[in-house]
Amino acid sequence: MTRSCSIPGMSVPRSRFPDPERALANPGEGEQRVVLAGGCFWCVEAVFLAVDGVVQVASGYTGGAADTANYEAVCSGATGHAEAVDIRYDPTRVGFGELLKLFFSVAHDPTQLNRQGNDRGTQYRSAIFYSNDDQKAVADAYIEQLNQAGVYPEPIVTTLEPLQAFYPAEPYHQNYAARNPYQPYVMAVAAPKVEKLRQTFGDCLKPEYRDDRS
Repeated sequence: MTRSCSIPGMSVPRSRFPDPERALANPGEGEQRVVLAGGCFWCVEAVFLAVDGVVQVASGYTGGAADTANYEAVCSGATGHAEAVDIRYDPTRVGFGELLKLFFSVAHDPTQLNRQGNDRGTQYRSAIFYSNDDQKAVADAYIEQLNQAGVYPEPIVTTLEPLQAFYPAEPYHQNYAARNPYQPYVMAVAAPKVEKLRQTFGDCLKPEYRDDRS
């Protein structure tokens, strides 16, 4: 199993990213869910596992049929699936809007169509799989807000797709970056994203991920 080692351009500073102007009308009580796709799920998972208020993250596949929800099939790019992460979070500690801000500013480059770096194909597309109309409205408004603010030199190509089903990936993909810190792709792509999160959004981190070096 190999991945192409290329770091997407993520040089936009935190100050360029506005806070979402909209929030969920009813964030609900108890654990909430959002499914995000932004290239290799190892990398997106590594970012959100470090965020305070995130309870659980699972890597998997969504957008296609159950019988093609496996790594070999999805890598063909012909299944309709995207590599995605299922994020469960505590809305009293981190909001949907905050997760979107991290998704667009750290987790991936939302201007790359059907790719992230050298990882190419619809399985690497940028997408938000919304669970309800409220999530869709907030995400759509934030994308418009980012485009109007000119945060990126190119338009955002992130799609909004209804979440039909999420299929967890094979066990060896779960928490892959943390379990394989010296794997070349992890070192080249996932680790820099987590470091960017630490350096630019350190106040959003779980205590065990904070950089306490002097």
